[in-house]
Amino acid sequence: MGKRIRKRLLWAMNWWPPLLGAGIRVRRMSDGLREIDVEMKLRFWNANYVGTHFGGSLFTMTDPFYMLMLVENLGREYIVWDKTATIRFRKPGRGTVRAEFRLTQERIDEIRRALTTAEKYEPVFVAQIKDAQGDVVAEVEKVIYVRRR
Repeated sequence: MGKRIRKRLLWAMNWWPPLLGAGIRVRRMSDGLREIDVEMKLRFWNANYVGTHFGGSLFTMTDPFYMLMLVENLGREYIVWDKTATIRFRKPGRGTVRAEFRLTQERIDEIRRALTTAEKYEPVFVAQIKDAQGDVVAEVEKVIYVRRR
């Protein structure tokens, strides 16, 4: 992925209504789309009745990223879809929260290897949402459906 395309994608993600509406900002995307950093500040529109982040907003922070990373890194000969996700709330989210998404070459190779003998593969990814102190606020487990075209 070229720098120009990456900049456009970063701009588009930050203006995409589900992320924009929740106050979620994509802060960084690496070349090759193997690393993405996302943050969300606590605002009146994303706070619940008791003054902490809405659970849905925390979940939205993690929604599209692993799928996008895999689509970009596996290439057009693969079909990639989000299949399931679960969220575990660990503590109330206050202030600015962050999530980091990382996709290693080993994980890409694992998926390609699995699809040499299987029709589909469903790798599991875990994203942690952390507060400013580094404490885990929520953990999201994503199952991604992948198959060859």
